[in-house]
Amino acid sequence: MTTATDMALLPRLLAGVADRPMNALASHLDLHGALPDLRRWAPEQIIGLLEQAGVRGRGGASFPVATKMRAVTARRRPKVVVANGSEGEPASKKDRVLLREVPHLVLDGAAIAARAVGAREAIIAISEHDDRGARGVALALRERHEVRLRGEPRFELASVPERFISGQSSALVNTLSGGPAKPTFGPRPFERGVRNRPTLVQNVETLAHLALIARHGADWFRQLGTPRDPGSTLVTISGAVASPGVYEIEHGMPLDELLNTAGVTDELTAVLLGGYFGCWLPATQIPSLRLAPEQLADHGASLGCGVIVALGSAACPVAETTRIADYFAAQSAGQCGPCVNGLRAIADTVQQLATGTAARTARWDLERWTSELPRRGACQYPDGAVRFIASALRVFADEFQDHARRGPCERCSQRPTLPAPPPTAASIS
Repeated sequence: MTTATDMALLPRLLAGVADRPMNALASHLDLHGALPDLRRWAPEQIIGLLEQAGVRGRGGASFPVATKMRAVTARRRPKVVVANGSEGEPASKKDRVLLREVPHLVLDGAAIAARAVGAREAIIAISEHDDRGARGVALALRERHEVRLRGEPRFELASVPERFISGQSSALVNTLSGGPAKPTFGPRPFERGVRNRPTLVQNVETLAHLALIARHGADWFRQLGTPRDPGSTLVTISGAVASPGVYEIEHGMPLDELLNTAGVTDELTAVLLGGYFGCWLPATQIPSLRLAPEQLADHGASLGCGVIVALGSAACPVAETTRIADYFAAQSAGQCGPCVNGLRAIADTVQQLATGTAARTARWDLERWTSELPRRGACQYPDGAVRFIASALRVFADEFQDHARRGPCERCSQRPTLPAPPPTAASIS
């Protein structure tokens, strides 16, 4: 694991990890000190601090944490906090790193969130396949119980299916309530979530930031980043780089500087920003881009869940798009026509273009479907899938045209750059 740093201010979340094991409570307290006694903090005092810090969610939506907390506190029933560490995005590793390396930061943050919204229960949700993370959090919980840390909520560790949609807040809440890992409709989690209780769902990175803000204050948090998105954030870099992994950066860092830090190993053709619900940008735009939401929005992009994939010239973008389009279709929750039929039709047509067997209207069909499908699904899953595919069709237009005429190229047989777990019976039920 590596951190791209201004050494005076970074790393924050990953402080100490490169030098010694930080998953033990003793190491955690030695570096960060004890958390302030939460029983002395009024809930509104905590929420006000987070509002002053300007911290936003790090799970992908970038929603203001304070606003989300106030929506939960406004409800009268007993509350629940959920730490979302499911990380269904195949190219992301940041949440796993936090749960394995600094679980006490996540648990501190969950305790702060519970105090802020008046919850006595906090659930740590981890992917069923992340055995190492689950063991690390379980050990951390035992350590905290043994020393009887004050002001703690009742913690529960929960295993959730490793599906792309499992981390969606309503799907996660439905799973934790005993249902399937599928998005639900109707009341939102803050209204009626786990076991029908008002529920605050926050990504584990978001919670880890809360643990540091509570110790160091809002002004300290704002020493990094931009006015809209202050602080540091974790990104997972992969693809044509010598040192793939999880990096801690400040919002607004130049993209080319980050890629140079990771060590680009091939001439780049494009970069994927924001993961599989993000979009491709051509390599020509890299020198002018800063990883600030305000600037990325001008290019129709966002940092999203913090995934950055550098696509080198040795990879075939058509083959990569074909595999991920098929993955999207297989991961459908199966709850609406746009998702079940639309994504499968798109995936099949992309496959036909890639193999040179598509009808003459294929490109026109894809353009029409990718423009009509957004906002018509039962949830936002098809919107994200279409965003990825539409950007690939735009950025790699010449490559798609060449495949439509000639079929597969010599690069199609190269080892894939983008991970796409094979579908299982659970993922297509």
